[in-house]
Amino acid sequence: MRESPRSTSTKLSRDLIVDSALEMIDESGAQGLSMRSLAQRLNVEAMSLYRYVHGKEDLLEGVVALLMSGLVSALEKEADKHWQAFLQTVAHEVRRIASDHPLAFPLVATRHPAAPWLRPPLRSVEVVDTFLSALIGQGFTDAQAVDAYRSFSSFLLGQLLLESAVRGAQTGPVEEPLDEGDASIPQQDGSISLDSAPQVRRLRSLLSEDRSQEEFEVSLEVLLDRLDRELSQ
Repeated sequence: MRESPRSTSTKLSRDLIVDSALEMIDESGAQGLSMRSLAQRLNVEAMSLYRYVHGKEDLLEGVVALLMSGLVSALEKEADKHWQAFLQTVAHEVRRIASDHPLAFPLVATRHPAAPWLRPPLRSVEVVDTFLSALIGQGFTDAQAVDAYRSFSSFLLGQLLLESAVRGAQTGPVEEPLDEGDASIPQQDGSISLDSAPQVRRLRSLLSEDRSQEEFEVSLEVLLDRLDRELSQ
């Protein structure tokens, strides 16, 4: 992470603001973040932040993008390898993010403004798109790729949110309004398109299906079968 200068002559930039927001979340969780406290940390007026971020959704998008920086490139390097090797990389890279930023990791499991219908929710549609593209490129059908996304992300988020909670994270979504510091927020805040995620846009109908009960029963049966095999050995 880039170091943030702390002085009365702070030269603001989007990178500096997002870095500082992640630092604050790492220290006290997303619930403690506000534009006022972020401005105070940077020794500037809250209103001056809006030259670089457009409000709550834009700031959270920046934080999640920073958390995920490097993940997409790591996945793209594995996209041509066997799908099991690809999924191993997904699992270990995401776990590294959760281990390095346990208080910030729950943000990853929140709704993306352009795709609130993703099941389970994942804030980074770029990661979802890379995931789907890699599996479809290795012979998965659309339905198989979506099923793999669902089951794999459910496993990862469930496991890693639990680990984050043990490390002190608030695992519920950040729904309460961010203190915007009396700013008049532009209407474009959170208006993000899916132009950079064509697979997510194309597969919306499959990705938005609620199959949570079926997935729960399948996962439960797999667990019971594994325990039965262990007892039989």
